[in-house]
Amino acid sequence: MRLGVTVSLIGRGRATSLDELTQQIGTMAASGFDSAWLAQISTLDALTALTVVGLSVPDIELGTAVLPVYTRHPVAMAQQALTTQAAIGGRLALGLGLSHQVVVEQSWGIAFERPANFMREYLEVLQPLLRGESVDFAGQQLKVRTQLTVPDGQPPSVLLAALGPRMLRLAGESSDGTITWMAGPRTIEEHVAPTLRAAASAAGRPAPRIVVSLPICVTDDVAGARARAARNFERYGQLPSYRAMLDREGAAGPADVIVVGPEADVERQLARLEAAGGTEFVASVFGSGAEQDRTWQFLRSAVAHGRRTPV
Repeated sequence: MRLGVTVSLIGRGRATSLDELTQQIGTMAASGFDSAWLAQISTLDALTALTVVGLSVPDIELGTAVLPVYTRHPVAMAQQALTTQAAIGGRLALGLGLSHQVVVEQSWGIAFERPANFMREYLEVLQPLLRGESVDFAGQQLKVRTQLTVPDGQPPSVLLAALGPRMLRLAGESSDGTITWMAGPRTIEEHVAPTLRAAASAAGRPAPRIVVSLPICVTDDVAGARARAARNFERYGQLPSYRAMLDREGAAGPADVIVVGPEADVERQLARLEAAGGTEFVASVFGSGAEQDRTWQFLRSAVAHGRRTPV
């Protein structure tokens, strides 16, 4: 199982600068991690930031987890993604998602109508453009006729933030896989992996990537870490898409699906996620300062002892 990390764009009560971000990801690359991932939040634009980082930092896949599709027309998304690909030498993983109805409608003022259909049409425009093909598409929600020419812009790996059955089938049929959040091992094994793989197989596509992203804390104080996680990640238990995955897992809240415990216990939990179908684990490190240091030490040791595979 490949091992990646989520890089926080907010640290110590302020936004992370481009220089700090480059330094952090440079350290991760030097340590041998397979990938580094940025969320799209209300600070640095993730694709632009990865372009800057990738110009200085080699030998690590750079991913978005995830870019919301409603704020970028698929033509603009393809153009920017191909430009980033050209700049960083083909190491981009383009993670895309619908975001959430409350965000799309209340923060951005965009109608969240037929979201799965919108994503299907979005990919029908985006994927050919990423391959350098012309598009003449007339759907129910999108109408596009254009072509892009970006020198050295090779198609990136496209992953969908897919949790429900329709989105997972779409991910299998039309992308390279999925990146999950707040999905535990039972949900990966019984729902995500079989649905995704069946759709990919039926579409004649290669075995999909299943990128499992979860909070992680290496600690002896498991109860304390779970209590902290319950506070820090409470909002994810309230959003419908994540709540549905927690219910599938039989989890009361996000604190029940985190990866937590002493080193041996955490190693077993990662092995369980791999056995469930995860092809990659993306660590979102949390905890006290000492716990975070211990977690990073564990992760660097895991990379050094053979988890790493070439980008």
